Amino acid sequence: MPRPPTFTKIRRSGFSRMRREGKMENLDKQKEKYPVLAEKIVSMSDILIEVLDARFIDETRNKSIEKKIQESGKKLLYVVNKSDLAISKEKVMKDMTFLFPRVFVSCKTRAGMGDLRDKIKMLSKEVDTPIDKGRDRATVGVIGYPNTGKSSIINLLIGRKSSGVGSEAGFTKGIIKLKLTSDVVILDSPGIIPKEEYSMSDSSIMSKHAKLSARSYSQVKDPAIAVAQLVKEFPGLLEEYYHVESKGDAEILLETLGRKKGFLKKGNEIEEDKTARLILKEWQEGKIKL
Repeated sequence: MPRPPTFTKIRRSGFSRMRREGKMENLDKQKEKYPVLAEKIVSMSDILIEVLDARFIDETRNKSIEKKIQESGKKLLYVVNKSDLAISKEKVMKDMTFLFPRVFVSCKTRAGMGDLRDKIKMLSKEVDTPIDKGRDRATVGVIGYPNTGKSSIINLLIGRKSSGVGSEAGFTKGIIKLKLTSDVVILDSPGIIPKEEYSMSDSSIMSKHAKLSARSYSQVKDPAIAVAQLVKEFPGLLEEYYHVESKGDAEILLETLGRKKGFLKKGNEIEEDKTARLILKEWQEGKIKL
């Protein structure tokens, strides 16, 4: 009787197809899971905190969730993180004109954490009928795009490392309840991408997620396209950081940097994918500052 084929005998093309199908299946599960999870957090909370990236305030807003919060009549506090990486404090303030109440913080320098804690306590006292009636305490739900710094902010607020923090998008799994004070509990959750932005084929959305660190550099399908978008949006920034000349052309940038780093393959061609992922990695780690 012939032996069944082993895993190593599966053709590479078939294996690649299986991996793609697996990713699509996981994505379909996320499409159902995260929007539902977002609604659950809103329903479970008296106060909602939306964590935004100071460099990309409008782009990291989840306006569909904001609308649900508004319709529910619950309080929403905007927390602008990574203020130390913002290109201009004046621009940040301009972008925040209509967003109130708000607090500016930096997990890196711990700036603004006292103000945030005080604001949470003040808003919690305004909750007349808390959802957690049995214990008479306010529940604060924290939402935001992946890697805006939600879990890091929570860890600094409560003064100890109680929720997971990682560089990979969506590191925190499920909803975690943490005690801030005897009167306030905090709900942490995975970073949530708006339902309408889930796409494995729309390059503009994928590029946006790479820029915002909402999708890890290792998970981006076409990293060269994301790099091209960065070159277009921030002229000269990558050239200055890597000390290369490209005349604003992403292909020239990748070619020059790839050779500079020695990322070469057979035929003396550069490894474009590896070069592009290096750029996205250092962008997402905050090494390339605006």
